[in-house]
Amino acid sequence: MNDLATVSGDLAQLAYALDTFYFLLSGALVMWMAAGFAMLEAGLVRAKNTTEILTKNVLLYAIACVMYLAVGYNLMYINDAWGGVIPDLGFLIGDENTADAVLAGGDDAPYYSARSDFFFQVVFVATGMSIISGAVAERMKLIAFLLFAVVFTGFIYPIQGSWSWGGGFLSEAGFSDFAGSGIVHMCGAAAALAGVLVLGARKGKYGPNGEINAIPGANMPLATLGTFILWLGWFGFNGGSELMVSNVDEANAVAQVFLNTNMAAAGGAIAAAIVAKLMFGKMDLSMSLNGALAGLVSITAEPLAPSAELATLIGALGGVLVVFSILALDRMKIDDPVGAISVHGVVGIWGLFAVLLSNGDATFGGQILGIVSIFAFTFVASLIVWTILKVIMGVRVTEEEEYLGLDVVDCGIEAYPEFKRS
Repeated sequence: MNDLATVSGDLAQLAYALDTFYFLLSGALVMWMAAGFAMLEAGLVRAKNTTEILTKNVLLYAIACVMYLAVGYNLMYINDAWGGVIPDLGFLIGDENTADAVLAGGDDAPYYSARSDFFFQVVFVATGMSIISGAVAERMKLIAFLLFAVVFTGFIYPIQGSWSWGGGFLSEAGFSDFAGSGIVHMCGAAAALAGVLVLGARKGKYGPNGEINAIPGANMPLATLGTFILWLGWFGFNGGSELMVSNVDEANAVAQVFLNTNMAAAGGAIAAAIVAKLMFGKMDLSMSLNGALAGLVSITAEPLAPSAELATLIGALGGVLVVFSILALDRMKIDDPVGAISVHGVVGIWGLFAVLLSNGDATFGGQILGIVSIFAFTFVASLIVWTILKVIMGVRVTEEEEYLGLDVVDCGIEAYPEFKRS
């Protein structure tokens, strides 16, 4: 009997170690998405703004880590929510799991490290903030952006996240978002939209008679590299959200999530390329890249339940949608240099509705409530913060500084000093 108990305990500890390692590895893949966003955005902005946007991506990640440790994680997960709407304010992570708790067994026994959970969650926060970076590129003051990052990563994101993943009122209402089409992607896009509206368009983007002037990115190879890095990181984003890999059923589930994630991205890229070819007569690379990302966002809310064929179609519809959304926002004079609001916001909403195609537990009412609640709160809260920053210090650089480029103005280092700025 003692030998049997010893073996059972050893197996429990082995499963704990395996699931913890899988969680950490998944978090590392999601952290690598920070490099993907940095490369994508650096490729899609003009050369004179490259260093500044790289600086933003490095610092926003660091700020997200510090603010989520100090406030956000506890705000989102640990303290009991008051009425499931307003979570308590708390600090730090809490205690680590003990061997005794693991060996106790039962449904409530921890099966991965609390520190691994924090690490996995904090890289999601940084992803949400990275979405905002590209949308406000080329004309926002760096310090204003970083101050907004403090508020977003410490408070805005965790509060809305507590409503669903933290056990708040959205989870009680049946809202379903497996890995964050709404909680991460739409949330980031809503904050980005508020920032863009406060900021205004780049100089020369729109003409006096309604013309839409293209402002090409400086480095499409970098943008393509960034997209592939994001594609890779998304396996951790969606796969890690399964939370466990230490038994046959969970291992099979993780494999299905990886498969569906990959197929949705492929469907999105192909669909966007076809639509662009039909509309413009050219295979537009930027639309193909955004199509792949749109496919990934589309499947993120439910990457487990669909078949691979359905996942491909879900991603393809996201790829079609993102092309029309980018064009529509341009006609509305909403200037988003990298298409972030379309990819993560408009397609994020589609992803939440796509849950209904395969998840029988999700309800239309629950998905609508989640979409409206997350978007409205994030947009209004962000609009307030952006407006306060505008009044106190200004959020936009001067016309002369915009012409010179933010590399010189904010960073003092040009990314491509041997080339003429354009």
